[in-house]
Amino acid sequence: MKKYMKEYINKIDKILKQKEIDNLDEIISEHLIKIRFFSHERLVHLLVTILFALLSLISFFYTLSNLTIGLLLLTLLFICLLVPYIFHYYFLENSVQYMYKQYDLLNEKRNLHR
Repeated sequence: MKKYMKEYINKIDKILKQKEIDNLDEIISEHLIKIRFFSHERLVHLLVTILFALLSLISFFYTLSNLTIGLLLLTLLFICLLVPYIFHYYFLENSVQYMYKQYDLLNEKRNLHR
């Protein structure tokens, strides 16, 4: 997903650098659809990140009261999974917000050419 999103953002950036853009209305419509798809992906990852954060906290506090190797390993596993989820969600959040800015720029270009 990360590679696909970066490629799509770069594609729109290249389009925005052009002086004349053919089919600008179609590009804007497609861009809105992609924003919806990526926003949905962002929401799913937010929910998964929250779930892993809660599981990490619960297992951490339970491990403090009942220290065993198994619980300690479970807590470490949750934390090890939580960190990449946080970074991936951060990427998704920033990318979707950047796509909002791209959308605004596409609309400005459309308004200039009318």
